[in-house]
Amino acid sequence: MDPTSRKFLKRILALTVAVSTLCGSWHITYAQNSDAKEVFSSPVMDLGIVASDIEKSATFYKDVIGCKEVQGFSVPPAFATSLGLVDNMDVVARVFVLGKGDKQSRIKLMSFPKAKGTKSNQSFIHSTVGFSYLTLHVTDLNASIKRLEKAEVKLLGDTPVALGGNNSLLVCRDPDGNFIELIGPR
Repeated sequence: MDPTSRKFLKRILALTVAVSTLCGSWHITYAQNSDAKEVFSSPVMDLGIVASDIEKSATFYKDVIGCKEVQGFSVPPAFATSLGLVDNMDVVARVFVLGKGDKQSRIKLMSFPKAKGTKSNQSFIHSTVGFSYLTLHVTDLNASIKRLEKAEVKLLGDTPVALGGNNSLLVCRDPDGNFIELIGPR
């Protein structure tokens, strides 16, 4: 290794150690505070996705990604408007879960045919501020790849790529161009 590369590598290593130490110190201080209460009542997250074509997106998340559709819900326009979520629109959501039991993340797909939204620039994850991608951890990445190939969904970049251990990562897009990462064993 040349001296310049070695110097750069040492700086990166020093920065990594400094950040790890700082984060580790914060975690230890926070964890030792016996008065600290849990902030969240559940580690589960729900993600709402507005789709241009809800049927196409529902097929993608159910048949291609492998989520299970469960009972959806609707919200009357007046109530949804009072929350600041819509401008006098019905909210009808189809719900997809990632696992079994009570503690599972949910994807809530919605579509608003009367109010066509505009797509964000999804050229790259850094193209638009805000949510950029969804990471899903799967039990069998090869099975996911087969479903993606069958649906003719293109993998992005040079993926799948090994992450170490038994896990690999692939990147694709949903029907509206949102980035999806799938991580799991091959």
